[in-house]
Amino acid sequence: MVARRLTSKLLAVTLLFSLLFCFYISIVASEHFNEDDDLEGLEELLALDDEEEKLPAGEKLSEADLLTKAQRIVLQLTNENAKKVIDGNEFVLLLGYAPWCHRSAELMPQFAEAAVVLKEMGSPLLMAKLDAERHTKAASLLGIKGFPTLILYINGSALPYNGGLTGEEIVIWARKKTGNPVIKVSSTIEAEEALKKYQVLVLGLFKTFEGSSYNEFVKAATANNEIQFIVTSSPEVAGVLFPNLAKDNFIGLVKKEPEQYAVYDSNFEESKILEFVDYNKFPLVTMLTEHNALRVYASPIKLQVFVFSQANDLKGLLVPLQDVAKKFKSKIMFIYVDLKDDNLAKPFLTLFGLETEDPLVTAFDNAIGSKYLLESDPTPSNLEEFCSKLLQGTQPPYYKSDLVPDTEGIVKAVVGKTFDALVLNSSQNVLLEVYTPWCITCDTTAKQIEKLAKNFKGLDTLTFARIDASSNEHPKLEVSDYPTLLFYPSGDKTKPVKLSNKWGFNELASFIRTKVKASDGVLSSDQAGKDEL
Repeated sequence: MVARRLTSKLLAVTLLFSLLFCFYISIVASEHFNEDDDLEGLEELLALDDEEEKLPAGEKLSEADLLTKAQRIVLQLTNENAKKVIDGNEFVLLLGYAPWCHRSAELMPQFAEAAVVLKEMGSPLLMAKLDAERHTKAASLLGIKGFPTLILYINGSALPYNGGLTGEEIVIWARKKTGNPVIKVSSTIEAEEALKKYQVLVLGLFKTFEGSSYNEFVKAATANNEIQFIVTSSPEVAGVLFPNLAKDNFIGLVKKEPEQYAVYDSNFEESKILEFVDYNKFPLVTMLTEHNALRVYASPIKLQVFVFSQANDLKGLLVPLQDVAKKFKSKIMFIYVDLKDDNLAKPFLTLFGLETEDPLVTAFDNAIGSKYLLESDPTPSNLEEFCSKLLQGTQPPYYKSDLVPDTEGIVKAVVGKTFDALVLNSSQNVLLEVYTPWCITCDTTAKQIEKLAKNFKGLDTLTFARIDASSNEHPKLEVSDYPTLLFYPSGDKTKPVKLSNKWGFNELASFIRTKVKASDGVLSSDQAGKDEL
């Protein structure tokens, strides 16, 4: 709890300093560069203070000091110097931002952290930023259209950034694109430092750094944009990273979490190594954040279980969740979502038509587009049974539904739970209006359907009905545009007729007259007269 509070405070401080420095650096940079500036002072601007006091080993700079240090490293581009900088350097990683953009403010300290680390590692990469709102000419020239935007320029050619958004992930991506994608470690001290530095790493143990197996390892390291690959030829050094190794030509994945080690046991091929990494890189239970959301959704593990709860409830849920997750490792991905985070939780809960403050478990099978709901308490045994049914294909999909209405009108209200009884299993012909509350033209159609229902009132072989598709679902109701009018003939409910939205009252009445008969086989004279109105 203390760590969580400290993290929250640091984040708040980070965002404040980020916004302040966004403006400050813009002003400072404009003083350093103008139309006559030939960038002769570039090296001086980028140089770190040689007299800066070094921190004790393992201690990090404060957020304020980090950003102060980063402003001497990260070059601010302008309309006047942008092209010179991009064309004049082999590698430039550019952050395009806007001072008012909160996502830019969130990314700025991560970018600053990466800049400091890369500089200390001796990277040839120049880190630069551009206020794209202020310097629109440069933004247009560099193809910056949204905020924030990260682009790597290699000898002037743009390479879109597709890595993670933490400082560590930016460093890993940048090193792979501008240097050696594999870090070689030769001592136990270096191995111990790597363990401290990386949340996830891939270890390769090879007698020599050559041959087909090693080459496939390097190709996989180059293709993977997220995780640092580390290689050594020393079993002793490898043992620091991955204890109890029993063979050479070994690949394993190491994570800072309870399920810490995963052993690769397939052929040494780039595609298979990458697949192994993708299936094992996430923790047993992944906490969903805005930073990792895209990677979570893109996971090759298509069956995903989402656990929603308050942050305080997670303390009691996490260990049992991890125990269950171990049993379904690489088959089901377990994801935790904080119910208080509306940006992350609300879209999911809306898909289920649910609101809750209590722990809730849902699941998605992204391979077939189905969703599921654990309708019992999320105890370990219930959760394990739920997951087993998901894998076996015996867990029924979940379709959201409003409560069954207490009253009936001239046009029957159908919900997800009553769709079978009132539409598919009804012995009558059914004219169904499918609408949503936000549909602009649905009100006009609704009034027309009510007029038709009054006109055909008393016809016992025809039912008029409507369903709100925003809060009700059914596997046999697949509609994507609204309003939609569907006519279900009494003799065959499997092939509803979709009616034209352009039809008026007379055209709809004429269609009904040709399709529907009264109980005695003909329409009454009074009814026939109404149809012609």
